[in-house]
Amino acid sequence: MRKLIEFRNIVKTFDGQQVLKGVNLNIFENEFVTLLGPSGCGKTTLLRILGGFLEQDEGTVIFDGQCIDNVPPYKREINTVFQRYALFPHMNVYENIAFGLRIKKLGNDIIRQKVNRMLSLVNLEGYGKRNVTRLSGGQQQRVAIARALVNEPNVLLLDEPLGALDLKLRKEMQRELKRIQQEVGITFIYVTHDQEEALTMSDKIVVMNAGKIEQIGTPLEIYNEPANAYVARFIGESNITTGLMKSETQVRFDDRDFECQDYRFKQGEAVDVLIRPEDIAIVPPGKGVMTGEVKSVVFKGVHYELMVETRIGTSKTVKMNVVTSHDLSNPDNGEKISANDFYVDLDDLENKEFTDLDFISIANAQAWDEENRDISLTRVSHNIEKQPGVYSITFGTDRKTEITVKVYVVHPEYVEDARHNIGISALDFFITPEEIQESMAISTDLKTWASAEAWNLQDDSPVDITDVKFDFDPAQVTEGSYEITFATQGREYKVETTSRHEAGDRVGLAFGPENIHLMRKEVYET
Repeated sequence: MRKLIEFRNIVKTFDGQQVLKGVNLNIFENEFVTLLGPSGCGKTTLLRILGGFLEQDEGTVIFDGQCIDNVPPYKREINTVFQRYALFPHMNVYENIAFGLRIKKLGNDIIRQKVNRMLSLVNLEGYGKRNVTRLSGGQQQRVAIARALVNEPNVLLLDEPLGALDLKLRKEMQRELKRIQQEVGITFIYVTHDQEEALTMSDKIVVMNAGKIEQIGTPLEIYNEPANAYVARFIGESNITTGLMKSETQVRFDDRDFECQDYRFKQGEAVDVLIRPEDIAIVPPGKGVMTGEVKSVVFKGVHYELMVETRIGTSKTVKMNVVTSHDLSNPDNGEKISANDFYVDLDDLENKEFTDLDFISIANAQAWDEENRDISLTRVSHNIEKQPGVYSITFGTDRKTEITVKVYVVHPEYVEDARHNIGISALDFFITPEEIQESMAISTDLKTWASAEAWNLQDDSPVDITDVKFDFDPAQVTEGSYEITFATQGREYKVETTSRHEAGDRVGLAFGPENIHLMRKEVYET
């Protein structure tokens, strides 16, 4: 297989902090390579250096045998799907996807066929004429994926492109992305923190942490032979938790003491505990070493894959304020405009660079004419300061149709579950019934509207919010205040078994000392 890309001793520093620490990596033609790791590990920085959007401090990037360090992004045979979409707000969905094809001066019939295929692929049929500023975050991400794929580049860079999609569509897109990569014979370089995505799609996985590569290998190699506990934590079918040695033959985890057969560790030493799904047996409740509730069952052909919850997750509840449409009219110019009040986390305001498009998206701001055609918002002005308070932000069109709404800058309200090492945050938000009714993936959009996120308190790595609870009918929601609860999954054990069970069953989990694998707890730089 021909070597296509070489990273040679890549070093990058931001504000005195070294984000990449001498990375060396070879990527071959027609590979699907996944960069896997937590936020801040350097995977997106490495991707952006390859795309030409960042310049490394040291090292060289070789593409097809040629150094491309000084080649601008538009001259590299590479397309990118950005985390923040980078869509054109003045174009509708169809024109955003067709943009690259029009640059190539393809015929309208060919453009129409290719764009319609992409719309179908990302499940946005009928959305071609919709202005992108009126889409939810998940819908905007789908448009960004379609726009990148429609050009069939030699290399496609994807920075967590499926994170905003609901579970069903995300799985479908995983299969479609892999199929497209194989059919057209292009190299995909994919950034994610999702183990399942990495295992499902990758030819090669690169596990990164704190600016370094921990391990490179096929999914099978990394799953069966993780280089260390850090790698095992980020890949594959593994149950990993933190433990403490009570003696040379006894380890404590999940608030209980267990006998083990690993004699390398001393009393009082912290360890990582690994139990493989195939090493756990399902027994009647009370007969095993743990008791839990079956949360999900997936038939895998020769066995069932069960998720058994032994404790509940960490949760955060916020208020969704549903307000009736408050459109403002400019009859002289035949325009209308609307936007919602919204909340902003003070930490985000201090640490992120918010653009006009970000504010337009958060406020769901939009404008249209008397014939219901979308009008671009070209003016955004505000007095927002980086301190708690209530501020104003004004959105407007070229014809001076304007609307002013409130921005609530608030201290982040975290829920920190120290016992289970999970933090979670979310913000109250404002929304209209129409926007809820138009949602194609309500749980995903609720997380986006509330800026909900969860993380590991130990290393700040992302934790999935797996449960969104609400008590309203999205199709018939009315004005009022509603509680939305976001929760991480509880302590769950993945189990492989040939016996059949149903979600909701109470079961026991059994494993012996020989099934408890201990690994030295690594100390990583932050």
